[in-house]
Amino acid sequence: MDERTWLHDRFEDNRPHLRAVAYRILGSRTDAEDAVQEAWIRLQRADTSTVDNLGGWLSTVVSRVCLDMLRARRVRPDDPTPLDARPWGERAAGDPDPEYEALASETVGLALLVVMDTLSPAERLAFVLHDMFAVPFNEIAVVLDVTPDAARQHASRARRRVQGGTPRTDVPDAHHRAIVDAFLDASRRGAFDALVSMLHPDAALRADAIAQRAGVEEVLGARSVADVFAGRAKAAELAVIDDEPGAVWRQRGVPRAVFLFTIVDGRVSDIELVMDDTTIERLHIVVPE
Repeated sequence: MDERTWLHDRFEDNRPHLRAVAYRILGSRTDAEDAVQEAWIRLQRADTSTVDNLGGWLSTVVSRVCLDMLRARRVRPDDPTPLDARPWGERAAGDPDPEYEALASETVGLALLVVMDTLSPAERLAFVLHDMFAVPFNEIAVVLDVTPDAARQHASRARRRVQGGTPRTDVPDAHHRAIVDAFLDASRRGAFDALVSMLHPDAALRADAIAQRAGVEEVLGARSVADVFAGRAKAAELAVIDDEPGAVWRQRGVPRAVFLFTIVDGRVSDIELVMDDTTIERLHIVVPE
């Protein structure tokens, strides 16, 4: 058996899984098929002589292709996401095989796809790979080109939105910005009770690896989080970060720390502190004049 035939056979062995991964990430049968086909093209061009786990390699390639496709959608906001609402039991000619259908339909319904379509590309990919396929964060980090901690945060933000049914918006509304602005003001003034009132009872403060090394630990509960912020955040500025309300601390105009806020039912449910320079560089940060 020649190498090309061997690769083709191994690819076909992995095709159902690759299709399921692609569909769960993209929410479109057509796009999933395109992503899998692109993976086959890249496989033929690649040097796989040093690849020990071809299935894992293919999953990584498909995930990167899907990430590029998700990002392309966001730069074409007028193009609707091609959700395929047809029940999985209604197979048309040429539809994927039953094994693929079983894999893909296991956790993805139309309602979930609608919510997932409101996530950022990185959030969506991290959530799907980790929560649906148990891919470790160090492997997801390679796909996203971020640190494992950043990949974990992307998945965490996505999970909260999916579980809470709180879709993100392309532009944070004035109400959410006002909540973050009021939170920062209360923090600067040391208004503990005001901070508690703006926090969800189960609010959490989480930090990336760099912030943890600087002494910032995970804090759980509204009163505990309020205690951390009371009298602080004096230099933090209100900002829009990846289309979400947040805050940033800048040194000579360069962002050094970013606070990502998740707001549910009018209260702050999670705050993520990011201090990793590489991660911050990839964030789109706008500080209002």
